Amino acid sequence: MARYTNTVLKLMFALLFLVQKVHAQQTLDSLIDPTAGLIKISDQFSFTEGPAVNKQGDIYFTDQPNDKIWKYDINGNLSLFMDKTGRSNGLFFDKKGNIISCADENNELWSISPDKKVKVLLSSFEGKKLNGPNDLWIDAKGGIYFTDPYYQRDYWTRKKPEMNGKKLYYLPAGKKIPIMVDDQFVQPNGIVGTPDGRYLYVADIGDSKIYKYNIKKDGTLSERNLFAPEGSDGMTLDTKGNLYITGKGVTVYDASGFRIGNIPVPSNWVGNICFGGKNRKFLFITASESVYSMQMKVAGIE
Repeated sequence: MARYTNTVLKLMFALLFLVQKVHAQQTLDSLIDPTAGLIKISDQFSFTEGPAVNKQGDIYFTDQPNDKIWKYDINGNLSLFMDKTGRSNGLFFDKKGNIISCADENNELWSISPDKKVKVLLSSFEGKKLNGPNDLWIDAKGGIYFTDPYYQRDYWTRKKPEMNGKKLYYLPAGKKIPIMVDDQFVQPNGIVGTPDGRYLYVADIGDSKIYKYNIKKDGTLSERNLFAPEGSDGMTLDTKGNLYITGKGVTVYDASGFRIGNIPVPSNWVGNICFGGKNRKFLFITASESVYSMQMKVAGIE
């Protein structure tokens, strides 16, 4: 029995050593290029949000109060892509190169083609107006997960939501009716999934929590587990599985939920982030009136 106990203890200590070794390797210095600091691209905006990267590595983002979508290309050129965007907030590119947008002027999901033609994908659920889609992620099958919190806008005539609760939905590819996949939130916001389609991360910014789910074959979710004890406005992942969250700067967690550290950003609030560029190795940060970039050692997911 003593020999058996000693063997178990040795295995436990070996496992603990391996976990600590992995955590030790995952430092901010191992992720960020030390030769390049935080670079301010522009500060001409009111409130920036929703950065999304296309296949070429160009980044599109919103200036939500001014109802515009901007483009920052792989050569470092900043230009206005579209005016009158339905008050777009979160963005994501589908496989055809269309921007899928959380257009909360009329509480809709839009598809915006490269030549700026708009198609409304969704505007209601069970006969009631959506609260105001905020952020989204598209899986490999083309299904759209989106958060639907409620933030009262000064351009709305209504003063309260038509639906009870603030929820997470999944709109299967080609369908017109979404599936409500979770309704246990105070205020759901940031969302991102893993490239293999196995896991989904969702932030409850109103309850200072991030949850991790298993994604089932039909797009529904299982095994809702607390991943981190803080909320997030927007989120992204790198190819090592590290999760980048926003708010007061950018905070990085590894895939096990270990907090690696925080990247300070000189802004009161960081709204969202994504990786961009030809090799997806610079981090693009939307921070209220400004947008920043930072060169990274690690690449982001596509």
